[in-house]
Amino acid sequence: MPRLRWLFLALLVVPLADALFLVFVAAEIGWQLTVALVVLTALLGTLFVRAEGRHTLRRIQQSLATGKTPTNELIDGGLLIAAGAFLLTPGLLTDALGFLLVFPLTRVPFRYVVKEWVIVPKLDQQTGGFATGNVYTFGFPGGEDADAGGQFGGGFDPTGGFDQTDVDGDDDTIDLDEDAYDVEFDEDDEDDSR
Repeated sequence: MPRLRWLFLALLVVPLADALFLVFVAAEIGWQLTVALVVLTALLGTLFVRAEGRHTLRRIQQSLATGKTPTNELIDGGLLIAAGAFLLTPGLLTDALGFLLVFPLTRVPFRYVVKEWVIVPKLDQQTGGFATGNVYTFGFPGGEDADAGGQFGGGFDPTGGFDQTDVDGDDDTIDLDEDAYDVEFDEDDEDDSR
């Protein structure tokens, strides 16, 4: 629910800030130049997004052809879609953000943020921690049985092995001598098995 609040707040604040900045720029340089600047940034942004989109598509195809997973390229594709939306939105602040997303050098920090704060946590949630290797194998994380070996006794011992305590407290260990491991076969049983 808090994410929806932040999204709703951003949908209100960004256009308001963009409109106020447009009014400020129009008061400084005139409304004709401001409109021309907004149209020019939208046209140039569209050309840049198309060129970068083609380049990203080629990189995706090359990664797939070599057997690599095109993770960064797919994130770049999503960021380019967002850049196109920002550049087509009338306003100078959204255009500036769109241009930051278009160029590869300035797109890298955005890619890192999307990967670390959105994709990896979502994958961890969906896979139970297998995406990052944060998997709990014994007990519940942070639970009282995490260190005690669970309700069945005999939990994992991080020093190298298993804890050999018995559940009911009495020692039911049976030691076998060396002769107990010797097994003799009847020759009749051996012929029947063939």
